[in-house]
Amino acid sequence: MATHVSELSIEEFKELISESVRTSFEDMLEDYTAMGSPEFLRSIAEAREQYKRGDVTPLEQLSGV
Repeated sequence: MATHVSELSIEEFKELISESVRTSFEDMLEDYTAMGSPEFLRSIAEAREQYKRGDVTPLEQLSGV
């Protein structure tokens, strides 16, 4: 496996760029779809209120560390 861009073939480089663009587009589309959901937007507002109140769970508790 190549560790530097200069070590990639043209086809490997094209595939790397193509996969990066595809992943970014899928993420953007998912975000766009989610933002159009009233339920999703309400859940964000609720989460922000919980955070302001300090109603949070420490990361250590979630990860079992």
